[in-house]
Amino acid sequence: VKMGIESKEIAEKQQQPPVPSVDDDSSDEEAGPMPPPSHPNKKRKVLEFQQVFLDHLPSAQLYERSYMHQNQVLHVKFTKTNFLITGSAEGHIKFWKKKSKEIEFVKRFFAHLGPVTSMAVSLDGVWMCSVSSKDKVLNVFDVINFDMVNRIQLDFTPSRVEWISRAGANKMLIAIACADSGDIKVFDSKGSNKELKVVSLHKHPVCAMCFHPQLEAVISTDKKGIIEMWDPDTLQIPSGVKFRFKSDTDLYELAKTRSFAYSLDLSPDGDLVAAMCSDKQVRIWRCLTGKLFKKIDESLSALSSSQAEGGNMALDALDFGRRMAVEKEMESNKSNDDSCMPNAIFDQSGKLLLYGSLIGIKVVNLVENKVMRVLGKPESSERFLSLSLYQGRQEKVFQEELEIDPILCATSYGKSRFYLFSKREPATSGEGSGRDILNEKPQLEFAVNAAQAASKKLGRGAVIHTTMGDITIKLFPEECPKTVENFCTHAKNGYYNGVIFHRVIKSFMLQTGDPLGDGTGGTSIWGTEFEDEFHRSLRHDRPFTVSMANAGPNTNGSQFFITSVPTPWLDNKHTVFGRCVKGMDVVQAIENVRTNKEDKPWEDISIVSIRVLDQTPSAK
Repeated sequence: VKMGIESKEIAEKQQQPPVPSVDDDSSDEEAGPMPPPSHPNKKRKVLEFQQVFLDHLPSAQLYERSYMHQNQVLHVKFTKTNFLITGSAEGHIKFWKKKSKEIEFVKRFFAHLGPVTSMAVSLDGVWMCSVSSKDKVLNVFDVINFDMVNRIQLDFTPSRVEWISRAGANKMLIAIACADSGDIKVFDSKGSNKELKVVSLHKHPVCAMCFHPQLEAVISTDKKGIIEMWDPDTLQIPSGVKFRFKSDTDLYELAKTRSFAYSLDLSPDGDLVAAMCSDKQVRIWRCLTGKLFKKIDESLSALSSSQAEGGNMALDALDFGRRMAVEKEMESNKSNDDSCMPNAIFDQSGKLLLYGSLIGIKVVNLVENKVMRVLGKPESSERFLSLSLYQGRQEKVFQEELEIDPILCATSYGKSRFYLFSKREPATSGEGSGRDILNEKPQLEFAVNAAQAASKKLGRGAVIHTTMGDITIKLFPEECPKTVENFCTHAKNGYYNGVIFHRVIKSFMLQTGDPLGDGTGGTSIWGTEFEDEFHRSLRHDRPFTVSMANAGPNTNGSQFFITSVPTPWLDNKHTVFGRCVKGMDVVQAIENVRTNKEDKPWEDISIVSIRVLDQTPSAK
């Protein structure tokens, strides 16, 4: 308080004119002209009603539910008619109805013989269309009646599709980009396979399109970064813009940086258009002037710098390394398939931008240039990509309007699920009552593997005989069969006999399972690393948890560790496959031994042998 008062007094004194000194005999001429008054500081921009806008967005850190397709989910689209439409790599399209606090499955279409390359929904949410580069087919759907109303066999390979008519137009037109040329062909959604016109503004294949209803124009961009704005009727620059030539705009920004856009998304008021670009930049242009409004750097170098600086956006070092590995894998695969790359979408106010990033789904305040929240940051095993946002109100029940229930739907890299974020955290009551809904039958190969795993005699528990005493653990063969099989087989073969506890940290854990004794050795029973087996009911939420050590995602071998305290930051990073039921005093005795600076005990503590139990051990 005192500092505030003093600052105010100082400011008031600075504003008062200087009082001439009586002893000062110098004249104005000797002093010279006075300096000009200083300019007042620019007022910082503040987003009005910011909290109202945020209240209309999901706020839970974890996704509430996820639902399955039989293959990787590539596209998700919410409609203004309260439907969610999802498309996947096996060519299936599913319709879901938004209900109060949930979605309900409506219908499945075996729409294509290969991956759904592109999907688009009309502005009023009444129509939807899809194309596939595999079967070269355009499908048109009536969303409200969830029915396929037209199917057109194309004579070219499609890459992108977009509705280019205003809501309720007599003739609903569809623009389809050719994958092998710069042409865009326009079709009548109720017509035949004969195109109405061919737009040849681009010299290279078009990679993204969107329709601007206020300008009645199409914005398209190609693989060389050339952006065009054109009227579907005249094929000229639309009359509503404030520029005559593209040289007066920043529409050459992508071409200058030799990048291209994976997606184009328009703000609800039509003022801005956002692009998620191949150089890991999120660029936003003003539609009327064509000027670049904002650029957000999501490159790997920028992410590394942010991680080094620390702060709220920083991750655990091991977790950051894993996510960076996924980013690099995406980079290497993007040349083969860019249909499932991330997009950037606006909320209904047009002031907030949402997009998937390495640390989660960012919600960015475009007025104040800051990240307001990050959704899905704890979901370390997911890299969220394509997004679709629902912010509508539900139907009235008993004449009372329901609470606003915003839902953000997201796909994830390489996953056959789509994920729903809301204001609610996932339910945790009851073992096995997971948020990942099993709405699909497992594929044949998975069913065979499951049957083979069930037929094998996996241990239900084990007694670890150490030089300091016995530790009895309960195993979870149903939840993580491969991990338990690896552990039990090694134990029966005597692989762990004589192996030391090479890393012991008090109030954390004891690590063992490495025949070399330095943390760099050990392999699985298959001779190669095997995948993680995370399960919703098995968390690092209590001490004496038995978990696999690894060097990153899906790098399990033979090493494992036993915690001595709850370690929730290890969830979804290390596979939990057992819990101690006896010998906890032995664990505590080992964790209290003297160690060197590398956390290795001064005196070796080793595993004498491990006895596998066929029955689940009791704590008594």
